[in-house]
Amino acid sequence: MKIKLIGDWRAVLKRAWSVKFNVLAALLGAAEMVVLFYQPASIRPGVFAGIDGGVSLAAALARLVAQNELSGGKNGNS
Repeated sequence: MKIKLIGDWRAVLKRAWSVKFNVLAALLGAAEMVVLFYQPASIRPGVFAGIDGGVSLAAALARLVAQNELSGGKNGNS
């Protein structure tokens, strides 16, 4: 199977909420690693993991929602 980019990948990368949520989830995962390394007493263990899980779920749901700025105003319908 050959992997091929979609034609409007730049627009999707800039505008899709699923991409934005996935980037946020990655940043939260990295922040969790920093917190675990420095172990500040003010942040309870698992806080970032919980938030990260919620953001990841939002990314999955956002992938299913039609976005007019990406679908050419067709609302996801061909």
